[in-house]
Amino acid sequence: MQYDRDILDEVADSRRRPEYPKLEVAMGLVVEDRASGFVGDVVRWNHEAVTLRDRKQHLRHFTWKPGGFLYEGKPVTLVRPAQQRTAVRKVTASGSFAADRSAGARVARASRIWVEGKHDAELVEHVWGDDLRELGIVVEPLHGADDLRAAVGEFGPSSQRRLGILLDHLVDGSKESRIAATVDHPAVLITGHPFVDVWAGIRPKVVGLAAWPDVPKGQPWKEGMCDALGVPFEGFWPRLRNQVRSFADLEPELIGAVERLIDFVTLDDA
Repeated sequence: MQYDRDILDEVADSRRRPEYPKLEVAMGLVVEDRASGFVGDVVRWNHEAVTLRDRKQHLRHFTWKPGGFLYEGKPVTLVRPAQQRTAVRKVTASGSFAADRSAGARVARASRIWVEGKHDAELVEHVWGDDLRELGIVVEPLHGADDLRAAVGEFGPSSQRRLGILLDHLVDGSKESRIAATVDHPAVLITGHPFVDVWAGIRPKVVGLAAWPDVPKGQPWKEGMCDALGVPFEGFWPRLRNQVRSFADLEPELIGAVERLIDFVTLDDA
């Protein structure tokens, strides 16, 4: 008996990844991320990710992945344009197109974003500063969140005066999670990341490491990390911060937490 194909060929075919049509990314292209179901139009992209904006103006970043999106209901692989467009626009560190500065700076909104400390504020400004100035949002350091409930009460949040708060180490059972639970107001959103310090929200690859060193419990994380690396604590933060070129150099948990706050404080009330 003769077979048209070898049985091993059939097995190989079954293990081969499916191929999807390629679709060149373009501004305004509406697609759906297959994994999350997030639907939006393309507003920016770089070598690591494409950014979608949904109808509520929320932004999300998605990596380039085979068959990762739906276009008109069918799976496709988004690809970057083969050639650079003739028109060139400056892209900010957050991945968005820079605004035209000729119109002048926007007046600051009443809403605010609070972060725990100076380094948190510097990092948010470093990556999202252009976007925040365009939106009129001011970021202020709390210099500690122990008295968060009282600080929120003094701020006086309202539908016209929203408050977004970014906390370090916001995980179940942490001190920060207990502090966050003391605040309950519809005009206040608290987000956070799982890292003990915002330094760890920077991907270690920016300084050539596969992972940040382990720091013994009870030892200050920043000083312990510098000791483990054999580098002086003084002056390390500015060097680390300045190695961050864009949002792609940050961990996804930190990116998502900050962008949720930006979305929240810029919401227009119906």
